[in-house]
Amino acid sequence: MGGNYGTKAVPAYVTADAETAPLPKITVEEPPPLPPPPPVKRSLISRLGDLPMRVIYRGVAGGLAVLAVVTAAVVLFVTGSDKGAPTVAAPAGSEPQATLPAPSSGAASQEPSVSAEASALSVPSVSGSAVSVPSVSASGPTEVSAQGSASPAPTPTPGSSALVTGQADPRVPRLPSDRRLADFRGHAAQTKGRVKDKRSGVTFARFVKEWKLTKSSPFATRRTLPSVKGAGHRALLASCPVPIEVQEDLKDTAFLAARWTLNYHPEGSTITWTASQPLKAGKRKGWLLGYRVNYKAGGKKHVATAAVALVEVPSSKPALVFITIPDAQKKRWADINTLMSSVRVL
Repeated sequence: MGGNYGTKAVPAYVTADAETAPLPKITVEEPPPLPPPPPVKRSLISRLGDLPMRVIYRGVAGGLAVLAVVTAAVVLFVTGSDKGAPTVAAPAGSEPQATLPAPSSGAASQEPSVSAEASALSVPSVSGSAVSVPSVSASGPTEVSAQGSASPAPTPTPGSSALVTGQADPRVPRLPSDRRLADFRGHAAQTKGRVKDKRSGVTFARFVKEWKLTKSSPFATRRTLPSVKGAGHRALLASCPVPIEVQEDLKDTAFLAARWTLNYHPEGSTITWTASQPLKAGKRKGWLLGYRVNYKAGGKKHVATAAVALVEVPSSKPALVFITIPDAQKKRWADINTLMSSVRVL
């Protein structure tokens, strides 16, 4: 037999059934869990939409009630503060209302200036009350109390505030009892014809020669004497509708008119009354006041003699005729008698 004798051949199917190496196990990793989404911010309006309507109505009603209470409290507080605030009266010593301005001293041809009336101010404090601030006028300061507030002036009646102010002016004393205008020595200046002041509604004697016609404004008519060196004041004769507040009594109006003429005298001038009498001007009533104006010029004392005549005319305001002559021209004082006795209504 051949060389393979004694050996056994292995069948092919036995090799196929031999054990094999195990296959690797494939595993799939699961992804990590995603974070939860952030909460969505909702607006106040969208949240209010989730509320029941009865809750919304109750909230609105409560807010209106609170607003009404606060408003009422504010109104009561403001009303109480206004009632407790002091009333400040008009300051004594202020200038009366005037339609004509006053000139600077010693120059009758210059345009006059008007002294403005100051008023007291009321400044609210932190507590709500008012703090009075006194004002100062050309006639003098308002009286001030120990606490620093302006003391109230006398309560004026309707239409008499200017008179109360004038009577408180230290430059002008109260009117004396009736007395006639003195007859001044000397001869009056020559006259020719009459001045007819249609704007004022009066007529009076026309002086010639020394009395020169000058620019009338702001008066209706105006004449002056030549200026004298060292006199500090120039003679003036003028007429116009009375430039101050008219009073019920013609004498009181004349008093305020005379006070107003201090604007046409040197600063610091004061009045001393010499006459107060009724004035005959035809069928119309009139009142005449005579006075001396005391002033200083160049450090020396001087005196001007003056007079005003108030005459009722058909127009709304009485007519004013005014004359003032310094002591440096006292020889012309007699012109005052001639002028005042010649005043008539047109």
